[in-house]
Amino acid sequence: MIASEVHMQYMDEAFDKNGVVCKSELMLPDNFNYAYDIIDKIAKCEPRRRSMIWCDDEGRKREFTYGEFSKLSNRAANLFLDMGIKNGDRVMAILKRHWEIWIVALALDKIGAVLVPATNQLKKKDYVFRFRSGEIKAIVATGDGEVTSNIEAAELEYPLEKRFIVKGTRDGWIDFDGLLMEYSDKLERIPTNVDDDNLMFFSSGTTGYPKMVMHSHRYGAAHIPTAKYWHNINADSIHLTISESGWGKFFWGKYYGQLALGATVMTYDFTRFVPADVLRIIEEYKVTSLCCPPTMYRFFIKEGMSGYDISSLRYATTAGEALNSEVYTRFFEYTGLKLMEGFGQTETVLIIGNPYNSVTRSGSMGKAMPLFNVIVADPDGNECPPDVTGEICVKLRDGVNNGIFKGYVNNPEANAKAFSNGLYHTGDTAYKDKDGYFWYVGRVDDVIKSSGYRIGPFEIESILMEHPAVLECAITAAPDPIRGQVVKATIVLTNKYKDNAGDELADELKKFVKANTAPYKYPRIIEFVDELPKTISGKIRRVEIRERDNKK
Repeated sequence: MIASEVHMQYMDEAFDKNGVVCKSELMLPDNFNYAYDIIDKIAKCEPRRRSMIWCDDEGRKREFTYGEFSKLSNRAANLFLDMGIKNGDRVMAILKRHWEIWIVALALDKIGAVLVPATNQLKKKDYVFRFRSGEIKAIVATGDGEVTSNIEAAELEYPLEKRFIVKGTRDGWIDFDGLLMEYSDKLERIPTNVDDDNLMFFSSGTTGYPKMVMHSHRYGAAHIPTAKYWHNINADSIHLTISESGWGKFFWGKYYGQLALGATVMTYDFTRFVPADVLRIIEEYKVTSLCCPPTMYRFFIKEGMSGYDISSLRYATTAGEALNSEVYTRFFEYTGLKLMEGFGQTETVLIIGNPYNSVTRSGSMGKAMPLFNVIVADPDGNECPPDVTGEICVKLRDGVNNGIFKGYVNNPEANAKAFSNGLYHTGDTAYKDKDGYFWYVGRVDDVIKSSGYRIGPFEIESILMEHPAVLECAITAAPDPIRGQVVKATIVLTNKYKDNAGDELADELKKFVKANTAPYKYPRIIEFVDELPKTISGKIRRVEIRERDNKK
């Protein structure tokens, strides 16, 4: 067996006469574990096969092999075990794009612990909520001073058992990098079950704080089709996905499917996104496939791609927000490549997309991926006729549903809403034409998608309400030519501040939000109003605000 064949042990697939996948099934044994059954097996077949090229914006570079990934993750697993981390423990990781995140994730896989990814942009309040609600036992974090300071401040309210630091040292923290090589690279396989808890995301919502999305070990295998059919990855690919490790897209594009196919993951570990630098990376390292949200493609186009030799690119995909037809056209003019759009969620893998060799329709998300039976449903769960807008839903099978999350942790109300009428309800709306192509319409709820981020209004509203100037507020998405959408706050001021409405107060409120939660969530637009539109029962009509803004 060679590296590119390892994943085929778990797949049954078929293609039509045009080479488009029409059947894809996963056959996973009860003890399937991505780290042991994919990475370690590839390492055994071809230990010197390159798994990753890593470089950063300070000029450092390092290459890894599958053999190194296997042995380093064994060392990390032994380190964690020695420090008391065990099967079922929830361990948060805040590691940006540092190479250690791959080693930590594989090590936790092998132990049977639950990885909880998080972005480095969180503030004290974000950590306290996540530590407490997620019952987090330990954390592995970058040595960034602001990150560690916010974590330590949060621990005054919810202390953790262990703290590991990467790329730095700090009193009271375990030096992960310093200790790693002291541990053995041999590890006896630890028993795990394919349906055990494995990966937990915090997902933004509109009616409360972030929900906890739990995936089993099936999730990693279910991303093999994502990489194989949508990203068009093979063992010779060098694939670049921009996302950092705090987001689900990291696992879509930098970890599971790409490595399962024996490919090389290209990782550019940067502090600030600079389009020219990313284009240079594509040119220098001969990247063959690229995936990022439409906003970043807009930045590439604005930068002027003609100044770079990116002829190595053979395939490009996009997700995270709706794709503008102008971006699609301009990118095609520059590169000759069609942007292949896809749709999925934190709760799923890719469920709708434009796979390799398929015929695309500009503006469409594509068709249902063969692993899923996707429909457009009315409020009663009945399938809508062609060209009628409804909710995007996945028909659930009896028993196993590979690629669909286990459920929201400690949230029976959300689970009842998400799983009803034999369907998984995505909360997104679309219509499907007579040929099976899906056309995105919008969210059922109010989650904002801006520059690839998913932002829940409730968190921002809660923070703004703590400011003495704010009597009432509503957070909505406002259209933006660069980011697709931006966060807008419509605010009713308290009597004391009514005479202060203006740019100075708006700037103060923006800074207030930035200081109390991740900066990407702050409202870029603030409008002061005398009253908010409401229903007869007193609920804020955010839809009315959005409709008014869309007409401007």
